[in-house]
Amino acid sequence: MDGNRRFARLHNMQISKGHEGGFIGLRRVLEFCLRLNVRCVSIYAFSIENFSRSQDEVSSLMDLASTKLDEICQHGDLIEQHNVRISVLGAKQLLNDEVRSKLEMIEKRTAGNDGAILNICMPYTSRDEMSSAMQVSGSDKKVYQKNLMTANSPPLDILIRTSGVNRFSDYLMWQASHQNTFIQVVDAFWPDIGISELVPVLLNWQRLKWSNSLSN
Repeated sequence: MDGNRRFARLHNMQISKGHEGGFIGLRRVLEFCLRLNVRCVSIYAFSIENFSRSQDEVSSLMDLASTKLDEICQHGDLIEQHNVRISVLGAKQLLNDEVRSKLEMIEKRTAGNDGAILNICMPYTSRDEMSSAMQVSGSDKKVYQKNLMTANSPPLDILIRTSGVNRFSDYLMWQASHQNTFIQVVDAFWPDIGISELVPVLLNWQRLKWSNSLSN
């Protein structure tokens, strides 16, 4: 979910307001995807590398994340309406006790839901995910894939990078290496992302699938 800080600077806001806008964007994107019956949505909420930012920003973002995620899990909201299971993927041992406890409570609350999956990657990097899986599985590829944090999710069909940046930023690199993964960069900062950015991505993906089916 890239561009929260640049969005804030562009609009002369505090950085915390940009992150708040990011969670509004998350809700908007999630609702759009769930209405289209997308089976799984994964979001890069916080990189392990982000711990190098100021302590005030890190603490504010962690508190905001746990609060906003708790809000969308309230009775009658999106998660309940669409029967969504929330999984927090990443090095959760790096989180403080309060935030980790709240995220684990959200996971437990939604554990029985089977309508869709929301993967929240925080704190996460692909390098950490892959090295952790390698330590458990060694050189066995099948065992390795089963030990990835996304092992309980379907294959990655579409990866969207916001803010017009052409790099992975250490996110889902193993999953995105699949030949059928469609990678799309959009110019909008994450707080601005909406239907006008998402619809063309989905149409391009469908067009690509159609073209591949014809060629096969």
